[in-house]
Amino acid sequence: MRAARTLAALVAALVLVGCTASPDEAPAAPDETPTATTTPSETVPPDPGPTPEVGECHALTFRQAVAVVGRTDPVACRRKHTAQTYFVGRLRLRTPAGRTRRVDSDAAQRQARTTCTSRLPRHLGLAPRELRLTMARAVWFTPSPQRAEAGADWFRCDVVAVASPRTLLRLPLRTKGWGDAPAVAMCATAAPGTKGFRRVACGARHSWLAVATVDIPGRRLPAQGAVADRMEGPCGDVARARAADPLDFTWSQEVPTREQWDAGQRYGICWVPA
Repeated sequence: MRAARTLAALVAALVLVGCTASPDEAPAAPDETPTATTTPSETVPPDPGPTPEVGECHALTFRQAVAVVGRTDPVACRRKHTAQTYFVGRLRLRTPAGRTRRVDSDAAQRQARTTCTSRLPRHLGLAPRELRLTMARAVWFTPSPQRAEAGADWFRCDVVAVASPRTLLRLPLRTKGWGDAPAVAMCATAAPGTKGFRRVACGARHSWLAVATVDIPGRRLPAQGAVADRMEGPCGDVARARAADPLDFTWSQEVPTREQWDAGQRYGICWVPA
């Protein structure tokens, strides 16, 4: 399975793409069925495993969130947790021609990705554009190939939030409608483009705040100068509107990198001092 290049890339790309296994990394709670000893006269039926449920909480590390196969065990939501399931769907594993589709196929993973990302703003009570200015993102999980062969066809959508590079934020008891919480807003430790710049949730120490995004049209990333010119007016207008003195204000603009563009970030970010 391949679901997920971008929680790992959130630090760089601000986009989450989902979750899957990495051949070099083993999650803390692997979705494996112990091998049973059988004799020729007995047959052990395949086990599809349990199906996730909406509202479950999970104590995932950053590494687990970007490299997880199958269903991790839930924890009580009153305990410390870093992910919460907000939707569970069924994968379309049969093609129109009646063939069986692999759980790690592009089509199956695309279904999970598009469903989870489209449903997250509604769950958090935000517009899609508003979600860009938070550290909350969607990750998704599908069964392991072995579970899928046994009949498991679910996919699970979880919300996570990045507190700081490679660290997930502890989530509240309920995340529905949580998107406007100041603690999950996007901030930074220094001005974009400077050596000390690190993206952090606003609940952490910070000195800059993300206040707006500017869409960048086209299929290819324009030259940085062209993107900067496009962003200058909108970013300046937002900064001026927020300033105590409309003649004396500061802002910074962050142009997406090639990596961010390829990961799906087709917009730049406007920043102001916090």
